[in-house]
Amino acid sequence: MIRSTFLSLLLVALFSCNNSNQKSNIMDNSATNKKIIEQYFTHFNNHEWQKMADMYVDQPEIKDPAYGIKNVKMTKADIIKKYSKLNQMIPDVHDNVIKMYHSNDNVIVEFESSGTSPDGSKFVLPVCTIFEIKEGKITKDLTYYDNFEEKEEK
Repeated sequence: MIRSTFLSLLLVALFSCNNSNQKSNIMDNSATNKKIIEQYFTHFNNHEWQKMADMYVDQPEIKDPAYGIKNVKMTKADIIKKYSKLNQMIPDVHDNVIKMYHSNDNVIVEFESSGTSPDGSKFVLPVCTIFEIKEGKITKDLTYYDNFEEKEEK
């Protein structure tokens, strides 16, 4: 009787420790992923497109209203080209992170992108991106913003 009770308690203790370690690893992963995305925005704001592209897996899944409503696969070279063109059109493009929410492999970022349009007007665009990170690399970059041009009210 004492032996079976001891064995039961030992199994419960081992299971509890293992469960606690899994929770700890998830928490550590979330904090690490948040730091990865903070570095991503540093590269973006410094216009370091190669460094930013290197944060992705070889062909991440990308969603950007500029490309339509479906996710597309892009290479790192495609990412560099995309942001280099953006930088040519808007040399002072800058992202201001408002809030980050992170859980496991996902980091959701609410931010404002700002700069000077080719016509000389200043803009601020609210944006939300969901990043998925696995093994330290961005696998998905799903970005949402209003891509409609303003219409004059009559």
